[in-house]
Amino acid sequence: MWRVTAHPSTPFGGPVMASPTVTLVSASPNPAVAGQSVTLTATVIPLGAGTPTGTVTFVVSGGPTLNGTLSGGTASVTASGLSGGTHIVTATYNGDANFTASTGTTAVLVIPASTTTTVTSAPDPSTLGQPVTFTATVTPVAPGAGTPAGTVTFIIGGSGGGTFTQPLSGGTATLSLSTLGVGTHGVVALYSGGTDFLPSTGTDTHTVNPGPAATTTTLTSSANPSVFGQPVTYTATVTPNPPATGTPTGTVTFTISGSGGGTSTQPLVGGTATFTTSGPGTGSHTVTATYNGDTNFAPSTSASLTQTVNKADTTTAVSSDTNPAPALALITFAAFVGPVAPGAGTRTGTVTLTLTNGTTSASTSGPVDSSGFFFSRIGVGAGTYTVTASYSGDANFNGSTSPAYTQVIT
Repeated sequence: MWRVTAHPSTPFGGPVMASPTVTLVSASPNPAVAGQSVTLTATVIPLGAGTPTGTVTFVVSGGPTLNGTLSGGTASVTASGLSGGTHIVTATYNGDANFTASTGTTAVLVIPASTTTTVTSAPDPSTLGQPVTFTATVTPVAPGAGTPAGTVTFIIGGSGGGTFTQPLSGGTATLSLSTLGVGTHGVVALYSGGTDFLPSTGTDTHTVNPGPAATTTTLTSSANPSVFGQPVTYTATVTPNPPATGTPTGTVTFTISGSGGGTSTQPLVGGTATFTTSGPGTGSHTVTATYNGDTNFAPSTSASLTQTVNKADTTTAVSSDTNPAPALALITFAAFVGPVAPGAGTRTGTVTLTLTNGTTSASTSGPVDSSGFFFSRIGVGAGTYTVTASYSGDANFNGSTSPAYTQVIT
């Protein structure tokens, strides 16, 4: 389609005037597909002798404005990125010293470009309960170009599948599922199409192999809080998550933080593993149990358990090697510091030994040995003395004082 605007010449006898022209405009290809470049050509025909020179301005409705230079009466430009629909192209020859301006028009039809859709899944194959990502990629078919937009509908067959619509971003749509059952699943990706791109479909298959079933590990403590040296039994119970059934086998690793902690790996028996320790020092300890999995059951880790270990209580007793004893004779006094059950372990710290009869007193102190004993030799004058031994305590044991012991000096 074209329109001609001609400018008449000056009548005979007047001054020489510019010759009129006719401008014809064409487009190729026409129709074009979305994203395809279109060549616009203007041919300027003189209604008189000579060849027009100068420039042509192309105005594309819904598109760009472009300028071309005449060569041999023809000017061509390339229009890119035209959207789907009809575009009116107006080509205006701007004239020169010898030829007047003129305008021509045509229409360019841009139709949606064909597309291809491919769909993949990863990982493939997967195992039961493992997340799977489906990816659909939509690309235009040449000579179409650009980035398709819109949505993709994923149709996943089989157990745990379904129909899911996801948006395209940069020509790609993704879907993640962890619900697929064991077996082969048909996968269809339907691109919805749009103004510039035609719909298309891609297909694939995805395989889910039988795999380890998910598990839950729970952890308990036999005594919490406990005291220093007290044996504490930790019990880990491993159960399969529904709908899986059966009894997990393998091992559980117990991890205890802090002083005296560490790790210990114990076997599962009937879905249960135990670990007994009296090693952790006083304070708070974080305890976890990690099931290490087997052929049929996946690993899992328990929630953290906070174990509190308090100081153990003690008892202190004192006695002498001679009672009664002669005045000023050296008497050996023995003080013993023992843990109160269930506490246990080596005591440190000091014992202070005191003798008094109301008017005379004597005292001595020193560290307990590795067995909890403190020995001291003391000589005092005649009288009846009350003897006590006081233990100071340490980082793991509370202090204590012995019952009064009566020492007779003759």
